[in-house]
Parts: sequence; C-alpha cells; structure tokens
Amino acid sequence: MNTSEKYHQNILYRLVAMFGQQVKLLLHYFVPPLSQAGAMCILFYKSMLYLFKPPIRWRELMNQMKFVGVNSLFIVVLTGAFTGMVFALQSGRSFAYFGAESLTGSVVALTLSREIAPTLTALMVTARAGSAMAAQLGTMQVTQQIDALRAMAVSPTDYLIAPRLAASVIVMPFLTSIFNFVGLAGAYLVGIYLLGIDEGSFVEKIRYYTDVPDYVQGLFKSIFFGLIMAMVCCYKGSSARRGAADVGQKVTEAVVISSVAILVADYFLTAIFF
Repeated sequence: MNTSEKYHQNILYRLVAMFGQQVKLLLHYFVPPLSQAGAMCILFYKSMLYLFKPPIRWRELMNQMKFVGVNSLFIVVLTGAFTGMVFALQSGRSFAYFGAESLTGSVVALTLSREIAPTLTALMVTARAGSAMAAQLGTMQVTQQIDALRAMAVSPTDYLIAPRLAASVIVMPFLTSIFNFVGLAGAYLVGIYLLGIDEGSFVEKIRYYTDVPDYVQGLFKSIFFGLIMAMVCCYKGSSARRGAADVGQKVTEAVVISSVAILVADYFLTAIFF
C-alpha cells in the first residue's frame, strides 16, 4: 500500500469512528426513554388483563377511588373556583373595550370545558395523588413488601397497579365536571357582582355558544390524562431500587414526566377533537 492509499484509508477510518461516536451518543440519549416507554406499555397491558380477570379487587378499587378522587376534591374545587374567577376578570375587562362584556360567560365556559378543566384537574391530581402513588410503591419496593407479595403468590400488578389505574380513569371525569361547575360559578360571581354584566345576557350567551359535545370532549380528555398519570407514577414508583433517596428521585421523575406527557397529549387530543 503506497502513501496515498494509507492517507485515504486513515481518513476513512476517522470518518467511520466519528459516525460511530455520534450513533453511540444518540443511542445513549434515546434508548433509555424508549426502553421505559416499552416497559410502561407492557405494564399497561398486564394491568388491563388483570382488570377484567376475576376476582375483581373491589375493596382496593374503592380505596383508590377515595384516595385519588375524594381526597383530591378540595384542591380541585379551590383551583376551579379561582381559575374561573380569574378568567372572568381578565376576559370581562378585555371585552369591555369592545362593549362585548356579555360574551364573558360563553368564553369562560368554552375555555373551561374544552381545555382548562381537564388539563388543570389532571395536573393537580398528578401533584397530589400521582406523587403519593409513586412514593407508596417506591417505599414498598425498597422495603421488599412487593417481593413479599410475590412470595405469597400475589401479583403486584393485580393487587397494586390495576386498582390504581382503574380508579384514576374512573374518577378523573367526575373531578373535571366538578372543576367545570365550580369554575363557572366563580365566573358568574365575578361577572355579575364585580363587573356588572347583565345576569340574563351572561347565562344566555353560555347557553347559545356552548353545547354538550364541548363538555363531553373535555371529559374524554380527562380519561386519557388519568391513564397517563396512573401509568407513569405507578411505573416510576415500582422501579425504585436504592433506598429513600431513589424513592425521592422517582417521585420527582414521575410528576415531571406525567405533567409533560399530559400537556403533550393535550395538544394532540385537541388537534383531533377540534
């Protein structure tokens, strides 16, 4: 091999090595998230199988519905009331420039039913119930309680994951409906008693511009959000391995990933529905 051939061979080796390094770097960033997404899909599939396989664990399901739904009621009501009041205040003052204050109620109703109520309810429930789910399962994992269930021939997916998943999907539409109602009540109080909008016009515009599908589509979104929240938080919690510090890390990851996934899913669901 002459000098020129050696020179070109070295350049070829360097290009191949550089390409290999870039591929390795891409795999380092993309393989772990894809692996986790695949593991969550498998966990979801197993949970769905246990949900419809007797015996149904009704007591666990009711306990989780109380934990996710009833215990989240206060924060949902508080968030819904002030969200509706703020929207009414902002939109009412903006519409006043054009003499269209009577549209305040309909704008608030459409915004709440289609977008704000399902999204904010999901984020609030993720912050309260989702983080607690991840912490509970993480603590059970590091203290070997989940291994004890397996030793007693009890499937952790059947006993721990499936009831949490079903409870989240069932209660989210109810919480979203309550958010809608309380938000509209808050907007009504601000619109009528603070901004001085005519009561009949306020209500009539809501009735004219909103329809049942607006509320149904928002509730449909909330089912997806409940599913995302429960799957991510249960998976992250059950993947804790290295003590209390790792449980805290998994809880943080569960809340962040759930919240981002809910917002991303919200975009695509909105693009499909509206």
